[in-house]
Amino acid sequence: MTSLAKTVGPLDERGSLPLYLQLQRALKTAIDNRVLSPDDALPAERDLATDFKVSRITVRKALDGLVADGLLIRRQGSGNFVSARVEKNFAMLTSFSEDMRARGRTPRSVWLKKSSGTVTPEEALALRLSPGTPVYRFHRLRYADDAPMAIEFATVVAAALPSLEAVHDSLYEALERNNQRPVRALQRLRAVLLNAEQAELLKSAEGAAGLLVERLGSLRDGRAIEFSQSYYRGDVYDFVAELSA
Repeated sequence: MTSLAKTVGPLDERGSLPLYLQLQRALKTAIDNRVLSPDDALPAERDLATDFKVSRITVRKALDGLVADGLLIRRQGSGNFVSARVEKNFAMLTSFSEDMRARGRTPRSVWLKKSSGTVTPEEALALRLSPGTPVYRFHRLRYADDAPMAIEFATVVAAALPSLEAVHDSLYEALERNNQRPVRALQRLRAVLLNAEQAELLKSAEGAAGLLVERLGSLRDGRAIEFSQSYYRGDVYDFVAELSA
């Protein structure tokens, strides 16, 4: 493998940033720029230490941070590998686009349908809206780089957006521009089996394991603004949450 230190640049011993954080950033840059691709094995810790002229303790601390961030996977007896899976912090209210960018992936969407209408009984119950309330519906296929990750069905109270066309790539960015971005959400996660249509869109097998995430997003004053149902590929997406007693 080509020297990573030569590819992403050497570390600065006189810099204000600790060496382990400099190394962490250098390795993240290598992942972001596809010098290290998903499922690639990293050089051994002793080789990284030699390459970047740091101690193995510094290397281990840098790698620990990347493992904690979900960018690396540590396999017992085999070493460290660039993660091909995506980890979503279930306790953080972030958009799909924000999650992908934070992990060095490029998010994009393929719109399957945009429409306006009035709430269905299910939507009215979830959003606590009166019958006949106008809503916008967004149905899209979400990608990370070129890999399909999720099918999303989102219903938003029409008053939260200036128009249906106000949403381009990111629904949450459009809501934020209108000062209507949710700040709280109730999420439910359950296992499902992908049906034929879902499997075709997600480039998976019919009957493969999937994850259904239902989200009810609310404003600071408690008003529900968004109800979404997203079907994720179970083989590439992990939901994690940090718990404390």
